[in-house]
Amino acid sequence: MPVPPGISLLATTISRASLFPATLAILDHFVLRPYGIHDLPTWVTVATCLLSPLTAFSVQLLSGDLINYVKAKRAGAVLPPHNPTWVPGAVHRVLGGLKAEETAYLGNIPIRGILDDLILKLGHTFNLRSLFTDRIFTTEPEYIKLILATDFDHYEKGTVMRKMLDPLLGDGVFNSDGAMWRFHRGMARPFFSKDRISHFEMFDRHATDAIKQVKERVKQGYAVDVQDVASRFTLDSATEFLFGMDIRSLSAGLNYPPSAPVQSSKNHPANKFADAFLTAQSVVFKRSRLNEAWKLVEFWEDKVIEPMAVIGKVLDPIVQNALRKKGEKKVGATGDNPEEETLLSHLVNLTDDPKLIRDETFNIMIAGRDTTASTLTFMLYMLSQKPQVLKRLRREILDHVGSSARPTHEDLRDMKYLRATINETLRLFSPVPFNFRHATQDVIWPATRGGQPFFIPAGTRCIYSVFAMHRRTDLWGPDALEFDPDRFLDERMKKYLIPNPFIFLPFNAGPRICLGQQFAYNEISFMIIRLLQAFEDITWDPEASPQSLPPPEWAKSDNLRKKEEKVWLRSHLTMYAKNGYWVKFKEAEH
Repeated sequence: MPVPPGISLLATTISRASLFPATLAILDHFVLRPYGIHDLPTWVTVATCLLSPLTAFSVQLLSGDLINYVKAKRAGAVLPPHNPTWVPGAVHRVLGGLKAEETAYLGNIPIRGILDDLILKLGHTFNLRSLFTDRIFTTEPEYIKLILATDFDHYEKGTVMRKMLDPLLGDGVFNSDGAMWRFHRGMARPFFSKDRISHFEMFDRHATDAIKQVKERVKQGYAVDVQDVASRFTLDSATEFLFGMDIRSLSAGLNYPPSAPVQSSKNHPANKFADAFLTAQSVVFKRSRLNEAWKLVEFWEDKVIEPMAVIGKVLDPIVQNALRKKGEKKVGATGDNPEEETLLSHLVNLTDDPKLIRDETFNIMIAGRDTTASTLTFMLYMLSQKPQVLKRLRREILDHVGSSARPTHEDLRDMKYLRATINETLRLFSPVPFNFRHATQDVIWPATRGGQPFFIPAGTRCIYSVFAMHRRTDLWGPDALEFDPDRFLDERMKKYLIPNPFIFLPFNAGPRICLGQQFAYNEISFMIIRLLQAFEDITWDPEASPQSLPPPEWAKSDNLRKKEEKVWLRSHLTMYAKNGYWVKFKEAEH
């Protein structure tokens, strides 16, 4: 039986704290007594024992800060600026962040206060120290480039975060470092290097199913949650891609608006799987802001175990069945056609370890389903808010593909405005808004914009936000907060992006760049084409689900995007719309 997280943390803390009283006893017995010095008074011993944990912790913090200051000085650098506070551990910032999550705009949640204000005050790189832990936050493309590419070997996920995410991600590619990461990456890379025709056949099956159900809702007069449609489409596509069989989440039916007299079944296996998926990710996201203190919040029970058990009931039999069939034939392939090979069959042919196979496929499922569903959701959100963009995009689709033909690879390559619209969605609504690495050694970040170099001590968590970087007006121009696909087609490309490609990183960069980047572009493009062939208009329906509307105070903000937002941005590992985004579709007349 596993040790409760809270007990584990307390045991570690007590064992460290006990070093002080033990040192005191050794000093008393071997140093003071031999020289005729009397035993220490009882009150001194008792007081020292009681205060030793706090004393040891304080000495460790102060000495660590002093050492880092001296190291930075010697290197000709400075420590990143921070927002000082007299509250021990800046606990109020953590608690404020947890509370702000209920109403704050995405980007203001990790800290107490407005992210834009802190950037204005401290610059684009600063220390978000909380719970006595340094967390260097940056939106500088130069530093993000160092972390992801130039100095890749000097950064890793880190032991603390790997343990925190282990119940969810295990030893998969997104939760491993060093040799283990290279092993996982090497296994998956060959499979993703193939641009398969069969992908389009798979997309078409699930897109046809989803669109049929949307049309049924249109006939019934109900609004549709585009996030629900996108999530079911991508989950079924991802699981078929991975396992050769899909979860059939579309078979559970699309969600009805909360006010509708009929509702979807919560007990459908696919819905239970999706709910467990969301719960597990939400739990580990909260952990990331609490550092080791998450064990106090989940004192008696690891809250990821229960939802992962639901997920395991679906995934484990699939993996075990594939391993059983391994000796009989090529798993997941029909005949000798490599087009029909799945990632599961690819992995089973490389290893017999069921945990390794499950971890790897589940990691890629999260990436393949959630990031693509997020992009589809926010692209449809923008199309419903920008009718001129929708009209122009639909015209391009009809000109290149027609009103009913299935798109091809060649069609996708020729449709420049479609790719620009996807890129603009990825820019403003980055699927992974925040990410992190830990420095494996002391590093120096060079001076930028006339500032001083920064000294980053070994072990420091470095948080980078492409969400915030993608919205910087100094990097993207004065209209950076506006949704305008033309910025990826006109002179702004030459002015901003081409000279500095690291200002646009929706798929990460460097050795860990997303292997499924082209797969995602194809899947998003295919679904959008099919939707706009079937429907000529998409309009927001705020009355369908009042719970999905953002807080009314957002409309009073000075921030253009926050002021105009009609969807409630939230994030766990990826960005999503709280309570969905509800629209009404108008069928096209052919």
